[in-house]
Amino acid sequence: MIPALQARGFEVHALGRRPPAATVVFHPVDLLDAEAVQASVGRVGAVHLLHLAWYAEPGLYWRSPVNLDWVAASLALVRAFREGGGARAVVAGTCAEYAWGPERLSEDAHCVPATLYGAAKDATQRVLTAYARETGLSFAWGRLFFLYGPREKSGRLVSDAIRALSSGERFGTSPGHQRRDFSHVADVAGAFAALVDSAVEGAVNIGSGAAVPVRVILEQIGQLTGRPDLIDFGARRLAESEPASIEADVSRLREAVGFHPRYDLGSGLTDTFGAYSERQA
Repeated sequence: MIPALQARGFEVHALGRRPPAATVVFHPVDLLDAEAVQASVGRVGAVHLLHLAWYAEPGLYWRSPVNLDWVAASLALVRAFREGGGARAVVAGTCAEYAWGPERLSEDAHCVPATLYGAAKDATQRVLTAYARETGLSFAWGRLFFLYGPREKSGRLVSDAIRALSSGERFGTSPGHQRRDFSHVADVAGAFAALVDSAVEGAVNIGSGAAVPVRVILEQIGQLTGRPDLIDFGARRLAESEPASIEADVSRLREAVGFHPRYDLGSGLTDTFGAYSERQA
């Protein structure tokens, strides 16, 4: 994310518990501490804000009450930013805000979150949209779909499949016919940086615009690792609540924001596998 912002000429100040790997001005602060956040934001005096932080522990974040803490923290952060003279804020949302169905999801699609995580994000977006309107803040909400890429945490599809197959372990999965919209993390970073650097307001989908069957993704990983024989399709039953397709309409991202991705699925998976192999070596 930081290189994508720096490439657009931004001087980046990072707030958080741990410094990022990239060279930036770092301000150690617990974003769940509203008073500490207010003090840090005041010292920085930034004009633009990009807020990506949230609780995202794989397998747990969908239903965790910690989501409520991040609603409050996000509202306090944006308020402190605006009251400190900030002009434009971009906050990360999620495709889990939508009522998932077979149709491609555009930004005006009905939002009926099925999880606490989705509801918390949706509520945050609604409050911040109203707050921005009242205070004159330029505000955009990037609804993130599925992502993958180098250094991805375990507990996610692509990273777990690469690790297992590269180690010669069997990888049990569903039949894999469900279609999902995946983007390489570098493209996600580029999309958010472009959104910050634009004047576009409101919700903007951050995705590839092309959902593919999970089976296709795993088959490509099998080819990259040389162990397609270790993939056990159908070993796990897909939950009945899982939608057949989740796909972003990215017309607004392409046309209004002007962002176009660098990676397609094939080149993105190749890059991800290459980074994993280098670390192992």
